[in-house]
Amino acid sequence: MSPQRSPALRPVGATVATVLALAAAGCGSGGSDTQSSAASARGADPATDKLAQVQARGTLILFTDPAYPPQSFAVKGAKRLATTKCAANEQTGPEMAGYDADTGKLVAMALGVEPCFVTPSWTEVTAGNWGDRWDLAYGSGAIEFSRMDVLYMTQPYYSTPANFFVPKASAARTPSDLAGQKVGACAGCTMEKYLRGTLELPGPKMEQLVENPRIVTFDTEVPGLAATAKAEIAAFLCSEPVGAEAIAKVGALRMLEPPAYYSYKTGYVDKKSGLAAGPFVARVNEIVTGLHADGTLKRLSIKYFGKDYATQAAKFYLSTIEQKVL
Repeated sequence: MSPQRSPALRPVGATVATVLALAAAGCGSGGSDTQSSAASARGADPATDKLAQVQARGTLILFTDPAYPPQSFAVKGAKRLATTKCAANEQTGPEMAGYDADTGKLVAMALGVEPCFVTPSWTEVTAGNWGDRWDLAYGSGAIEFSRMDVLYMTQPYYSTPANFFVPKASAARTPSDLAGQKVGACAGCTMEKYLRGTLELPGPKMEQLVENPRIVTFDTEVPGLAATAKAEIAAFLCSEPVGAEAIAKVGALRMLEPPAYYSYKTGYVDKKSGLAAGPFVARVNEIVTGLHADGTLKRLSIKYFGKDYATQAAKFYLSTIEQKVL
């Protein structure tokens, strides 16, 4: 049921405190000019090459959800940078935080550009065809084979179990006790696919722990977990840290063991932007590999989740999934 475990990858260095501080402040024009020169040196055209476009623009536009703590959330009282290159409809680095958001900031910093955040729906993200409205999506999305039709998967930045959460007073003690009952999941997420028996992840075939669930979908996990806490549905399936956050806030839930499955959380890049994505995906992979190797992502995971969800993701060989990056 657990996905494939792979040997560790080669390190590339970074320092979390320095990188995050600089990413939050935004990058000056000197860094952007240097990156643009580098793109020119390799003969890349910003009109046809995604990495060159990002470097020439001086910003990395990232998907975010401002109400998805601790993965991503709007920072109360944060001020928009006066010198920002972000567009008026984009949030600047200091305005967003969380494990997903900070990972995006670290990637932007390593690229020498400023992080900017936009908030399309998750359905828009997973559908592809972004029209270059954003460049990269860190939204705790899994490496999942059906999404590879429209999205490139990048080196995973953390890995979590997906568990069933039930009302505290529920009689259920294991997932099998939920057979035939109403079980919730976020619409279009891997959890809904698992309940429908259509989920395909790297690793061994998954076991279906709940027979004939009556599936109820929600736009996001937050209302689904709230409905579970009120016993409006029997259970909700989501990643462990999302459920743990709900327990910390609401307290009327508990988690069932064992997990339904484990997934590797990845960054998504649009396959159909019309720009060559190969150098961009390769550079993102190199950066994330380095953030694993020096312990940055592990420390970030402990900061936001109180637990190391990053180390296992560092051992994933991206080459084990076949994707031709153009």
